[in-house]
Amino acid sequence: MDVLVRLLQLLVLFLTLPLHLMALLGYWQPLCKSYFPYLMALLTTKSNRKMESKKRELFSQLKELQGASGKVALLELGCGTGANFQFYPPGCRITCLDPNPHFEKFLTKSMAENRHLQYDQFVVAPGEDMKQLADGSMDAVVCTLVLCSVQSPRKVLREVRRVLRPGGVLFFWEHVAEPRGSWAFMWQQVLEPTWKHIGDGCCLTRETWKDLENAQFSDVQMERQPPPFKWLPVGPHIMGKAVK
Repeated sequence: MDVLVRLLQLLVLFLTLPLHLMALLGYWQPLCKSYFPYLMALLTTKSNRKMESKKRELFSQLKELQGASGKVALLELGCGTGANFQFYPPGCRITCLDPNPHFEKFLTKSMAENRHLQYDQFVVAPGEDMKQLADGSMDAVVCTLVLCSVQSPRKVLREVRRVLRPGGVLFFWEHVAEPRGSWAFMWQQVLEPTWKHIGDGCCLTRETWKDLENAQFSDVQMERQPPPFKWLPVGPHIMGKAVK
């Protein structure tokens, strides 16, 4: 199987050689950073239609974190286009964090369409190093389709625990690897080196549920779901919450 994977990877690399050459020469990454927000805006609109009921169910639990002020300090990690904003209850004060500054204009549009929320700031930074955010400053962190593309999920989750107050909650929705040994997993291995360039670092074979289970949260609840788009190589999804 490993030999077959290597051969098929070489075939895909040959077929997408211009992309890999551009990446090697340093031309692809700036281009990707510019177009990727437009791609995500398209995909998240379609995804939200398919996942609307599940997202409403998950994010309705944010109301339980409201204090006496009726507010929830919420960090949207890898905020992207702000596709989750419509599902948040009133009273959320949102800090957005993303390493790609090109998302800001999409966030401005999303906030204008969701006046029930308060927009605090947009921080341009990777999830592995959120030094701009104080310890225990957040009631909730939302992380959707982010841990697939970060450099180190473990470091990101360590930072999430740091910025959450005691009893704070991480809400997550992530795509993960297909079962090892399956044909679907084999194709994920084949496509991953090329897909990472197309998807701005997105990895297809991460077993993110293991990182969440080992991140020292006091309670982790998750459910597994089929991927919303059968025509993409992303695998099943996990959705749930982790309590500090």
